[in-house]
Amino acid sequence: MDKHQENFSRIYDDCVEKIYRYVFLRVSSKETAQDLTSETFAKTWERFKKNPDDIANPRAFLYKTAKNLVIDHYRTKAKIQTVSPELVQDILVDPKINFEQKAVLASDMEGVRKALAGLNEDYQNAIIWHYLDDLPIKDVSHLLDRSEEATRVLLHRAMKELRTRLA
Repeated sequence: MDKHQENFSRIYDDCVEKIYRYVFLRVSSKETAQDLTSETFAKTWERFKKNPDDIANPRAFLYKTAKNLVIDHYRTKAKIQTVSPELVQDILVDPKINFEQKAVLASDMEGVRKALAGLNEDYQNAIIWHYLDDLPIKDVSHLLDRSEEATRVLLHRAMKELRTRLA
């Protein structure tokens, strides 16, 4: 394995679960999320192997690629976003949690999923990237093509609207 493959392999290992979760929360289908995640990494690998120095922030590049693939998916398929609580539970719930806790969490997650789906795309992306994937504001602002201050304001408004929808 050459140096580029080794570096990309580490990037893959570090990011694949987060990219999958991001895509899944946007498309609501395990199969589609798996396909789009694979395509995200394939496109990134093609770009990476041509000129690895061209990608300054691989994680941000992956999210941007995934976001564009999700947009393309909805343009071509014109599907409605829905996420079943069972699928969210498969991704987000710790298997060590007992059945009663899982039922409560699934119910809570369904409410969050519905509220999140009702937000505009930038609000959804900001919340997912910052709170679920732990991306710093700097990376989220880069992905949204906004300043860090504008991203903080957007995130504040997104959370305010999400809380309103959950109330």
